[in-house]
Amino acid sequence: MLNDILAVSGQSGLFKLIGKNPNSIIVESLETGKRIPVYQSTKVSTLSDIAIFTTETEVPLVDVFEKISKIENKGACSIAKNASAAEIKEYFEDVLPTYDKERVYVSDMKKVLSWYTILQGKNLLDFEKKAEETAASEESTETAKVKTPAKAKTATPKAKTSAAPKMTKTVAPKVKQNTMPRKAQ
Repeated sequence: MLNDILAVSGQSGLFKLIGKNPNSIIVESLETGKRIPVYQSTKVSTLSDIAIFTTETEVPLVDVFEKISKIENKGACSIAKNASAAEIKEYFEDVLPTYDKERVYVSDMKKVLSWYTILQGKNLLDFEKKAEETAASEESTETAKVKTPAKAKTATPKAKTSAAPKMTKTVAPKVKQNTMPRKAQ
């Protein structure tokens, strides 16, 4: 769901992956629609790879967005951009009560709320689709866990055979070149 949505270090907002070049990727701003190159030295993260620290474990960002969506009844974020740090912390505690208060800063919370607002405004948060993707990936994991039975070993040892054909080296005859100077005619 959020695999093509990127956060680019040094740039505000979110970006969509458009294309790749040998030295960079081309991204498009979700807010302005402006396309820019992002070079290899720039840190880029997909939103699907980002998680929020909690006291027990890390919670994927998509799950945090889903909790915000439930609180907001699938609407826009009710907290203002210029809200105080205390208001943001209180709101974020409603969303994720076990967030790690030492490692999750107010600036991180503001960024998460800003990203939610951008994605909600562009209708890119489809949690039913996320549930279908999760079910499909769990199903493929279950299929991968089923092992085929091992072949029974025979009592008689087999002769070792090489799978690769034997190659013989052939040498081409050397051609003697004429080293005599040519006569003028």
